[in-house]
Amino acid sequence: MNMDPVGLGTVPYMTKRILIVGGGYVGLYTALKLQRKLRGPLKRGEYKITVVEPESYMTYQPFLPEAAAGNLEPRHVVVPLRKVLKRCEVITGRVTGIEQAAKTATVQVTATEFREISYEVLVVAVGSISRTLPIPGLAEHGVGFKTVEEAILLRNQVLGHLDRAAATLDPEERRRSLTFVVVGGGFAGVEALAEMEDMTKDALKLYPELTDKPRWVMVEATEKILPEVGPELGVYTVERLRERGIEVYLNTRLESAEKCHIVLSNGESFDAATLVWTAGVKPHPLLQKTDLPLDDKGRLKATAELTVEGHPLVFAAGDNAAVPDLTKPGEFTAPNAQHAVRQASTLAGNVHAALHGKGLKPYKHAYAGSVASLGLHKGVAQIYGVKLRGLPAWLMHRTYHLSRVPTFNRKVRVALDWTLALFFRRDLVALGALQHPYEEFELATGQRKAS
Repeated sequence: MNMDPVGLGTVPYMTKRILIVGGGYVGLYTALKLQRKLRGPLKRGEYKITVVEPESYMTYQPFLPEAAAGNLEPRHVVVPLRKVLKRCEVITGRVTGIEQAAKTATVQVTATEFREISYEVLVVAVGSISRTLPIPGLAEHGVGFKTVEEAILLRNQVLGHLDRAAATLDPEERRRSLTFVVVGGGFAGVEALAEMEDMTKDALKLYPELTDKPRWVMVEATEKILPEVGPELGVYTVERLRERGIEVYLNTRLESAEKCHIVLSNGESFDAATLVWTAGVKPHPLLQKTDLPLDDKGRLKATAELTVEGHPLVFAAGDNAAVPDLTKPGEFTAPNAQHAVRQASTLAGNVHAALHGKGLKPYKHAYAGSVASLGLHKGVAQIYGVKLRGLPAWLMHRTYHLSRVPTFNRKVRVALDWTLALFFRRDLVALGALQHPYEEFELATGQRKAS
């Protein structure tokens, strides 16, 4: 009987579980590659890959702005986990704690049911959540932009407020309904604002009675937006947005949003019915409920081989891990999709190598650049130092992300959506009732359903 150099045990016929916590970029891509690499052992029952994710799908976040604006069908920007991870066990639930000393994870599958899952190899890929601040009114009136549900909500909210503005006779209510604020000048904020502003321009053709123009406002606390594409393209982006009538406030903070009244640090104040918060992310709070080492930012301390320091059979990558950037000694890799996807490939290979007692490879990838859409046929990009603007950058944005979206099925569906958009106008229907599905039945019964 062969000895196991990494400590997985030598008990025959014992299935060894690889637990992947999170089904986002890192979790999905790692599971996809492992189920291919371990096809034989999985079939024989030597190993079992378990993926735990609160949702039954992975969301390709770079396409959320286009899904919100009606350029893409929202279902086409998500990948159903069970459909693509056919040789894995997929548990729809939320991991509430990890005890590495006992090699167990606690999973909440319903409001009252918890499961204890043991494992031999652990992959932590829970990513990040929105980083909010204690700003009055933000929790009550703000919406994030990290999930497909939030993208659909924002779309319905914007179109719904156009309907309200067209129907009301109150000029103050009309002005409030037509004012939209986005806080945060990173990729999510800029792309969401640009795509939604494009959508409202199309939608206004259906509202001849609306003579007031929608007001779009971007608020950024630093002196520049889109820092990833460089200062020159950042300035270009601000200029193009302002040419479109979008108000861009730099070095400005949101002070309050109580009762939908926006107060900015530059002294500006006004009412706005829509507030989108995209001002940064922070590591997932689950990490605080583990016995694994964290850095001062709350991320897992990772090695260049994507293991967690001091734990050779615990792996981590993506937003929840502080991964050394070997191309920039002393720094860590940026929390973006480009690194997450590439780290997942290295991570899967290292898990496979660890299972077979082989050496692990360090993750090393020089950042290729960034692409951003500024609405239909508009964009900015910096690829290997080459700067692109306008239509070429927009085409680069679409080409890159089409190549990155998981599975051939989703690539085809996204390409078909784009092709149909060449011949038909975008869908401008608001389904705001989706947020209140019981309202009609409650009206009929006179009773309110328990949530």
